[in-house]
Amino acid sequence: MIIRHADERGYADHGWLKSRHTFSFADYFDPHHMGFRTLRVINEDRVTGGSGFGAHPHRDMEILSYVLEGEMAHKDSMGNGAIMRPGDVQRMSAGTGVIHSEFNNAPDRELHFLQIWIEPEARGIAPGYEQKAFPAEQRQGEWRLVVSRQGRDGSVSINQDVNLYVGLFAAGERVPTPEVRHAWLHVVRGEAEINGQRLSAGDAAAFQRGETIEAVGVTEAELLLFDLA
Repeated sequence: MIIRHADERGYADHGWLKSRHTFSFADYFDPHHMGFRTLRVINEDRVTGGSGFGAHPHRDMEILSYVLEGEMAHKDSMGNGAIMRPGDVQRMSAGTGVIHSEFNNAPDRELHFLQIWIEPEARGIAPGYEQKAFPAEQRQGEWRLVVSRQGRDGSVSINQDVNLYVGLFAAGERVPTPEVRHAWLHVVRGEAEINGQRLSAGDAAAFQRGETIEAVGVTEAELLLFDLA
């Protein structure tokens, strides 16, 4: 198990946007943290009220958004428009090219969300979009599959051999982890004990194939678990 501590991440302060970068992104470059397997980006973004990302292009990337607090207004060149709320997961396949914007329209409330990039299994695919809600009761005390290649069990589909699970765990709660290959575990909120090591919000741990993962809530905690080929 290799731990990536929250305070080791890159940081950018644009005034309207404060962002923590788990892996190299934009002006933050660390040759030792370029991604993990096909997982390329985990940005923890906080957007002030009335601000957001204006229309901009992407190509050949699977882009996931996971809202933690506030609401995010999405628009794209495929004609999609939606409001994302806490517990919602969105997948946008940039493929041959897409233009999109993400805004926090609430004037006095911060938007807090995770932006995740996964490298696709093929380049030049047709752009696509999907969004689903996963209420807290579906994530409480269990690992809820929210993203998978085939969209299994009501999850959002993705063009890569990746499974993404989200779990909400109470203090002292221990839930067996799903069978995984290479894994990246990210603490979203709270504190958890992972294989005997205490991790806090923003911390993460990498696991190679065959390693066991034991997770126990220290405080009420929210965790993401990426199962990667």
